[in-house]
Amino acid sequence: MPVLSTSPFLKPARLWGPQNSPGRQRRHTLPASEFRCLSPEDAISVFEIEREAFISVSGDCPLHLDEIRHFLTLCPELSLGWFEEGRLVAFIIGSLWDQDRLSQAALTLHKPRGTAVHIHVLAVHRTFRQQGKGSILMWRYLQYLRCLPFARRAVLMCEDFLVPFYEKCGFKALGPCEVTVGALAFTEMQHEVRGHAFMRRNSGC
Repeated sequence: MPVLSTSPFLKPARLWGPQNSPGRQRRHTLPASEFRCLSPEDAISVFEIEREAFISVSGDCPLHLDEIRHFLTLCPELSLGWFEEGRLVAFIIGSLWDQDRLSQAALTLHKPRGTAVHIHVLAVHRTFRQQGKGSILMWRYLQYLRCLPFARRAVLMCEDFLVPFYEKCGFKALGPCEVTVGALAFTEMQHEVRGHAFMRRNSGC
């Protein structure tokens, strides 16, 4: 996506060291660490990470494979994947929503004229957990959203045990979410996206 190519928050991180210093050529062509929007071709890798992360906890996934393909086709610019040497290790998938609060319809719809980015899922591969990657990816995603002129806020719903994690990422609880999935209930959370003009002037967005 054109926005990605101009956003410094999504440029590959350069990890200099004895093996890959600026003066030495890398032994492989894949970047050590890369952040980019996802595409429908990434759907299977996304689903494998999501299935392992969620089914063991809640018995279901926020997005099934066909829904992942659906959102990565309609709004790939609202997704972000973290790749290590070409391997997907963490991801976020979002879509646009056009109401103040989430409803059951928000689970499957993308509203192109919406100004709220509904974050459907954030997941990290099991071998890369407990390393702070979820927080780092969310930070980069929120910085990226600030470069999108239509984005005013990010919203999500989560189970109560995840509220502290998202609060540390800057989200504020709005109260119980009207959406339910089976017997699961959720808290709705919001993060205001601010500083559009400042970010564009200072980051090339």
